Amino acid sequence: QVQLVESGGGLVQAGGSLTLSCAASGNIFSTNVMAWYRQAPGKQRELVASIISSGATNYADSAKGRFTISRDNAKSTVYLQMNNLKPEDTALYYCYAGRFGVGAFGSWGQGTQVTVSS
Repeated sequence: QVQLVESGGGLVQAGGSLTLSCAASGNIFSTNVMAWYRQAPGKQRELVASIISSGATNYADSAKGRFTISRDNAKSTVYLQMNNLKPEDTALYYCYAGRFGVGAFGSWGQGTQVTVSS
């Protein structure tokens, strides 16, 4: 299994920026995907951005052009740089690490709150 600890959430005004961090430990070498999800009150959890072992990234339409996912393999950390934040970005942001394909599994962090005021 993989343990994940998120940090970097907070309160920011619309148009501002935040960078979320997710530090991974445990069996991280067995993972081939890391991602950020978010869940707003009364809504389903949704994918924000993902990065696979090749470095290829994928973004939700709402995140394209504003958010950037990256990773530092030496630190076993994945980041989500969020710019031009909007009130609709307010949510609990979760880090995910897992493996697709043979031996598939997934692990979640506890979440970090992002609140964007108008």
